[in-house]
Amino acid sequence: MKIEILGMGCQKCGALYQAATQAVAELGIDAEFAKVEDIKEIMKYGVMTTPALVVDGVVKVAGKVPGKEEIKAMLK
Repeated sequence: MKIEILGMGCQKCGALYQAATQAVAELGIDAEFAKVEDIKEIMKYGVMTTPALVVDGVVKVAGKVPGKEEIKAMLK
């Protein structure tokens, strides 16, 4: 599984990264993480507000930081 955090390095982007890594650890999922900070790459996903969570190329949420439990539900 590939998980990408889209954002320019803001505090919310860091919070999303932390929540996502915790969710993956608790679920015991083998996942590769990547931070995408290049605006051109972010726009390729059609994301206009960050942070955004992308799982295997699919945007799951954009413009907010979901809680760990919400992320776990997205990953199941």
